[in-house]
Amino acid sequence: QVQLVESGGGLVQPGGSLRLSCTASGRIFSAFDMGWYRQAPGKQRELVAHISRGGRTNYADSVKGRFTISRDNAKNMVALQMNSLKPEDTDVYYCYMEGGYWGQGTQVTVSS
Repeated sequence: QVQLVESGGGLVQPGGSLRLSCTASGRIFSAFDMGWYRQAPGKQRELVAHISRGGRTNYADSVKGRFTISRDNAKNMVALQMNSLKPEDTDVYYCYMEGGYWGQGTQVTVSS
């Protein structure tokens, strides 16, 4: 059974940083693409960042230059480093594994 467990959300002031982590189990992690999505109440879930099994990355235009996705296949982990956070980055962030698997979500709130 595939499990994705996220951590690292919280409250941060505008301009601050947070690092989200997602640890996977139940599958050969290195064989699958991973991603981070976010969703605000009443809105569709949107892609934030994606990393392929080979390490190729792509980002939503709104986070380019501020967020960095990375993966550590030895630890079955994908991370999202978020810098220069803005109030509009406030959302629930979800880890995603290719094949339709989702984490439970972690709240990120950017507010002064």
